[in-house]
Amino acid sequence: MESVEIARAETERGEVVLRRRTSEAAPDVLELRVNGVFVMDTLETTSEIELAAQALEAVSDPRNVLIGGLGLGFTLQRVLGDARVERAVVVEIEEPLVQWMRDGTVPHGPALLADTRATVVNADIAMAIAEARSSYDLVLLDVDNGPGYLVHETNEAVYESAFLQRCRDVLAPGGVLVIWSASAAPDLLAAMRGVFGEAEEQAHDVLLQDRPEEYFLYLARLS
Repeated sequence: MESVEIARAETERGEVVLRRRTSEAAPDVLELRVNGVFVMDTLETTSEIELAAQALEAVSDPRNVLIGGLGLGFTLQRVLGDARVERAVVVEIEEPLVQWMRDGTVPHGPALLADTRATVVNADIAMAIAEARSSYDLVLLDVDNGPGYLVHETNEAVYESAFLQRCRDVLAPGGVLVIWSASAAPDLLAAMRGVFGEAEEQAHDVLLQDRPEEYFLYLARLS
């Protein structure tokens, strides 16, 4: 397998690198790493797509959606694939990722971001939600792979009660907050129940390179 770096950027949070992997089984795979930590690639996308689909099913009318984390765009792609969605706002803290999606470094990026329903904001998700002036039917957080898999230590606040309360404040009546995790997160579930009164954990089977894995969705509804 060959791996070639195609883009690199230094930010105040560290290093963001995009690499291209080539193998006989997968000739053209983009891989994203932040501070040396594998975040995602364009081969293992079933978790993002499946869990975004499940989140959309939890909302009766997801017209306005807020997504925390752009990544390589697969969560946004699935959200825009739902004809009910009229507006999707994506908050991404790493500016290089937004640029690479816009300029075609990530090949499917320009067409995806050209969708008139999509708006990408370069900001910290906690600050963006604290300053939000709109309400949302669905807040979908893909900042990390859960509280046990933090890309940045500061993301720990995303799973705490103060931030969950801010998410509650921007939800429209009947709106849903969805957070996913690569492992069970009982402390997160308890924090969501403390803010919303009720919350649920859903386990979902996904395939990553034909390898079965179990991911978890944490959902809370503004009644």
